[in-house]
Amino acid sequence: MRRTATKKQSRWHWAIGTRLARPPQGDAPFGIDYHTCMTHPPSPHLIHGVLLVLVSSAFSAPARLNAEDELSFNRDVRPVLASQCFACHGPDEVHREADLRLDIDEAAIEHGVIQPGDPDASELVRRLFSSDEDEVMPPPHAGTLKPEQKKLLRDWVQSGAKYDKHWAFTPPTRPTVPSRRGVTTVSQPDWGRNAIDAFVLDQLNREGISPSPEADPMTLVRRLYIDLIGLPPTPEQADAFVASNDPHAYEALVDELLQSPRYGEHWALPWLDLARYADTNGYEKDRERSIWPYRDWVIRAINEDMPYDEFSIAQLAGDRLPGKNPDDLIATGFHRNTMLNEEGGIDPLEYRYLAMVDRVATTGIVWLGLTTGCAQCHTHKFDPITHTDYFRLMALLNNADEPDFAIPDPKREQQRSETLAQIERLESQLADAFPVGEDKSATFEREFAKWIRRQESVATPWQVITPTEMKSNLPRLEPLDDGSVFASGDATKRDQYELTFAIQQSDLPITAIRLEALTDDRLPERGPGLAFYEGRKGDFFVSELNATLGNDPLSFGEVSHTYNMTNDGDPKVRADNVFDGDGSTGWQPGNHKGERLQLVMNLQQPIETPGDLRIRLLFERHYVASLGRFRFAITRKPGAVASQLSEAAETILASSEDDKEQSEMLRREFLRTTPLLAEARKPIDALRAKMPEPTTTLVMQERPADHPRPTFRHHRGEYLSPREQVRPGMLSVFVDDEDHSPENRLELARWLVSDVNPLVARVTVNRAWRSLFGAGLVRSNDDFGVQSEPPTHPELLDWLSVQLIENGWSIKGLHRLIVMSDTYRQDSKGTAALVQRDPDNRLLARGARYRVNGETVRDMMLRGSGLLSEKMYGPGVFPPQPPSVTGLAYGNFEWNTAKDADRFRRSIYTFKKRTAAFAAYTVFDAPTGEECIPQRNRSNTPLQALTVLNDEMYLEMARALANRTVAKHASEVGSDSPAEIATSMFRQILTRPPTTDEVELLTAYFDAQKQRLDAGRLVASEIGGDKNATSDIAAWSMVARVIMNLDEAVTRP
Repeated sequence: MRRTATKKQSRWHWAIGTRLARPPQGDAPFGIDYHTCMTHPPSPHLIHGVLLVLVSSAFSAPARLNAEDELSFNRDVRPVLASQCFACHGPDEVHREADLRLDIDEAAIEHGVIQPGDPDASELVRRLFSSDEDEVMPPPHAGTLKPEQKKLLRDWVQSGAKYDKHWAFTPPTRPTVPSRRGVTTVSQPDWGRNAIDAFVLDQLNREGISPSPEADPMTLVRRLYIDLIGLPPTPEQADAFVASNDPHAYEALVDELLQSPRYGEHWALPWLDLARYADTNGYEKDRERSIWPYRDWVIRAINEDMPYDEFSIAQLAGDRLPGKNPDDLIATGFHRNTMLNEEGGIDPLEYRYLAMVDRVATTGIVWLGLTTGCAQCHTHKFDPITHTDYFRLMALLNNADEPDFAIPDPKREQQRSETLAQIERLESQLADAFPVGEDKSATFEREFAKWIRRQESVATPWQVITPTEMKSNLPRLEPLDDGSVFASGDATKRDQYELTFAIQQSDLPITAIRLEALTDDRLPERGPGLAFYEGRKGDFFVSELNATLGNDPLSFGEVSHTYNMTNDGDPKVRADNVFDGDGSTGWQPGNHKGERLQLVMNLQQPIETPGDLRIRLLFERHYVASLGRFRFAITRKPGAVASQLSEAAETILASSEDDKEQSEMLRREFLRTTPLLAEARKPIDALRAKMPEPTTTLVMQERPADHPRPTFRHHRGEYLSPREQVRPGMLSVFVDDEDHSPENRLELARWLVSDVNPLVARVTVNRAWRSLFGAGLVRSNDDFGVQSEPPTHPELLDWLSVQLIENGWSIKGLHRLIVMSDTYRQDSKGTAALVQRDPDNRLLARGARYRVNGETVRDMMLRGSGLLSEKMYGPGVFPPQPPSVTGLAYGNFEWNTAKDADRFRRSIYTFKKRTAAFAAYTVFDAPTGEECIPQRNRSNTPLQALTVLNDEMYLEMARALANRTVAKHASEVGSDSPAEIATSMFRQILTRPPTTDEVELLTAYFDAQKQRLDAGRLVASEIGGDKNATSDIAAWSMVARVIMNLDEAVTRP
């Protein structure tokens, strides 16, 4: 995995002292030395637009911070114009009314609608205040502006109608950190540890609000654990932190958690939401796919603090990196997470187009924070993204093939070598396996001689013919040195290959033609077919084959092939169906994927004259796909038949040469195929069946330079309406000069994380802020366009963005900076007055408190119950859930619940099926993996409480917590005090010690449930989950369920 040369520790601590902008005059902010500030990085609190309320469906006017503030176009005016005017008078030229644009100053002013400095002469202002329904703007059916909005627009025209470039489209620059001088609102004189606090305090001071006090140590330690590793601390860990007198204890804990392997598991989850990760293909069939190595790559990259620019480039274009390694290829799974439709009769090109639509939208959301998908059907109505721009961006992503990649694994290769050695040893003993009681040597020689005579009688000398010309409707056909042809690229519903061969006089006469389907490591499951979905990987289906010599069609007679039919008697898979004119029947290899196969076709009349032999292959895509590698050969021998022998044995038998080495090879072939030794070969067959298969994953692979995939603009975004071809290129709003526009995926990836992209650092910082504060500095996380909410703290957002770039794109460093700040450490309770003044906490005057996601809920309960397995990586696992969840999905997918420690693995490893998502996560708003999710919904419903109360896996955790706690108190403490047991259970889940009242409530509940159990009204074995469960254990299990169901148990404090 690529790393920068900088040391991890120094990058975490962000040597801000050499980079942080100092105020030109006056006191240093907070009176803090900036070198100290480096070791106490700031914390981003997720608070949204306090500067103004962005116009919503109600179109409320944006509120300036203070009435005396100078009017700002971006903050005050653009939101009104964007929400009310741009849909009809914005970038979309197709739907633009009256040929009037109001999104750019040149068009609005030149049109004469706005007269800067003279609202009375401005048609815009006149229309805004008109009482005539035919003239007033916006028209009545589109909604009306509030009086304060109309006044705001008039004031703007009066002040000169100055336009500013949208704030997010201007590269961030480092603002001066505000000085503490003049701060009068802070009740804690020493509040503020770093630049984050300086920006937050500056705004609080202007609002006359004081920040909240620091949360108590027990709350802080739980907050840090949950935020950084997604798990609660143990009571022992929490007590050690609270009791520490070390002034650097907080900082040390932060660094410890950042180095924990659990950090990568926790922070990979929101990235996988963006990557729309899942373990199945989606759509109706939703079959399993192998892409978990990509998930593991993400976890490793995050744990290693891979710089975000490298992290991004690898995922978008790792296959194009100079000196690429297997990790770089695995990383390209990011855009292989798109869904794959395997329904019968679909057009694969249509669904490939839909996958590209998804990739364009995802790329725009993740690295631009823009709704690029809105330009699929027409020019974006609000942002300057044209319809053509959209497809030029698609073209940058569109020139890749999508193979499986076998991941090198030395351990697996060693296992394969050992298995092959066993097979070779057993094969060397086969000659001794002839019936006991006979002369084994004589029997062997007699049967071998009979076999040789039989094989020689049917052996056919074949001459490979090499095509002089190759055509196809779409796939790329490439000649190989052995005379075979390799097909690659896109497939359609009806692929057609046409090959031309120059038949010479010396080749004649020709009595039969052989089609060989050959294996290749580049093909799915080694081929011979191209199928990677819609059936078995490596499969193919030849619907029709016809041949002509010159203009004369050739007729075929007897046909044979090298395998038994997949379904005996099924007329659709007989080899001679390739001549029946019915595209729904043909030749298919069945279960013989990864094997060399033959189709031998005897001519009714031999070819007697030279000329151009043309062979056409038709692949009707009813079931599978086209041939991936194949070869044609001819023979003079009449009555040719297909052979099941190896290619080498066929060649020897058909030749007149005979030497000792060839004889030994034929002996081995006889032992491998003779029915007399079928029983003796069973151990060998079993070893072959158990041969370790390589782990594969889905990757991107750039197409050959001589076979680029064209991209077209599709009218109204419709797949069936392609128009002119487009060149690859970046959105024109960011690249004025065509010479500086990226032209391929690698150039695009590098551009996206370069200094010229004004959005990527802001979007990344905002995403981190949202994860740690529950909401972003920009609330519209997936939309930084003109419809977005302005940032609540714009200067803080830009300061952090520049800081991220200048410090090597270290995400761990960004997280450290945020959680070290006083802003992050604030108590989340807040006073009634503060909550009333700022209910959404946009000013960051208090800490954030919110319900964690469903996966974290489960992980926290596993940790508290003592069941959590810390095993990392590998294929998806199957924790308990009701079988009906997946049983109703297509194919009656069976959820094979793990019986070992895999049932207690972290939730990020849970197998993710798109059409039947894990129920206990879904009820907490987990996404299905069908689309890019920049921010999950956060609902609170009764189903969530019922899940934690009654779900099988949570019952198992409650029982484990009860058993563990009671056993521990009996063995270590020597006490069965209900108060002590209740306290211990409470702390395992909630971290903090319970109050006296809470202990009394829990013990009273225990007593009540025990009485019910003792009276026989409840059954201890059913509640305790064990036939030997006592009433005490059953009652404590019920207490555990109560504790796990408290709001505090699923909440980040």
